[in-house]
Amino acid sequence: EGSAQSLKPRRSVSFSDVNLKLFKEPDFDGLSSMLVREDIGLLFIGARGKVITLSLDNITEKTSEANWIVNSSSKIECQTKGKSIEECDNYIRMMHTLDDGRILACGTKAFEPTCTHLMVDKGHITMENTTHSGRGKIPFSPKEKFTSIMEGKTLYTAGSTDFLGKNMALQKHGRSVIKNEQGSNWFNEPTIISIHMAEISKTSENNEDDYVFLFLTENSVEIKLSRVVRVCKSDVGGAKILKKKWSSFLKARLDCPFGDQASHALVQDVFLLQDENNITNSIFYATFTINPSFRSQSAVCAYKLSDIQQVVKGNFLTLDDSGKWQEYRGTAPTPYPGSCINDEMRAKGVKTSKDLPDTTLDFMRFHALMVNEVSPITGRPLLVRSTAQFSRIVVDKVTSLDGQQHIIMLIGNSK
Repeated sequence: EGSAQSLKPRRSVSFSDVNLKLFKEPDFDGLSSMLVREDIGLLFIGARGKVITLSLDNITEKTSEANWIVNSSSKIECQTKGKSIEECDNYIRMMHTLDDGRILACGTKAFEPTCTHLMVDKGHITMENTTHSGRGKIPFSPKEKFTSIMEGKTLYTAGSTDFLGKNMALQKHGRSVIKNEQGSNWFNEPTIISIHMAEISKTSENNEDDYVFLFLTENSVEIKLSRVVRVCKSDVGGAKILKKKWSSFLKARLDCPFGDQASHALVQDVFLLQDENNITNSIFYATFTINPSFRSQSAVCAYKLSDIQQVVKGNFLTLDDSGKWQEYRGTAPTPYPGSCINDEMRAKGVKTSKDLPDTTLDFMRFHALMVNEVSPITGRPLLVRSTAQFSRIVVDKVTSLDGQQHIIMLIGNSK
């Protein structure tokens, strides 16, 4: 088995040599979101001032279009706040399918995030006349990174929640919003990457609650590091302490060792390849880049879900009086801080996070960071490329003619 650096594809195909189908249209720009609806054979594309649908059978065929523009007075008001003409448009940045078949769509609306619903009838879309605030669901700015996922009737989002883009939050939207506390112990100037749901309850022996994973980069002392955050799906916050705040917010460093030791690999994108038989055997595939002064490098690292699970069940870091992170040497309260509700906890009367004792909740306020880091399953990257700038990644498992299964990675490269 060769090193990650020596791995080379057996065949390379130029983009120009592939017979790809291409959709082109004048005045179509600002691509901001996409949604696939296989049940009705449509691809929804959210762009600047509009949503269009393309046929999945032939994406060169546009089936319908719904315009959603900003009026002139809103544009003028936006520009008086120091924003450019381009920024003061409506970029449709999020679309999710609801249980009733409608699509929740949210746009930046000249730095006034707004949501509405799209309806589909025989391949054609129409937009409801009613709207509601999109604050906290998408950022004000069309340029800021954010992520979202819809699980049943519940929307989870991660991104900035204010005009200046300073307040960052991981939020669960329902009857009441659950989010993180503000402060560097929870988030420290993060760049949001992606969010994923893992249905642990399906294979858990003690009916443990499902996990939500958030991948990001954030500041740590004088450097920027890659992190993974894990919260529990059914977390509703504490009764008094951490009321309407995450009571299960734990984070750990994500390690992908390549390049020189002084350079820190920053995660760019993450794809979850789920194991249908046992969710804990699922693998997160992630692209990383480092940018030393002389050249850029990129890599792909893979992480087993169960390894992340073990790290967030481990020991905690704590800030000492000098502001440095040290391992917490005291005795952690019971139930163990950050634990997702399971049968053992339910038997002791902890049926929801509101039943957690104040000692556990108070500990969680100041101990979100774990001691151990999450290491890749091979101890090293699966792939390393010099002078490359990896971005997005999609992974699939395919079966060859001889019956062998192979992992296929599709990786975007901006160089």
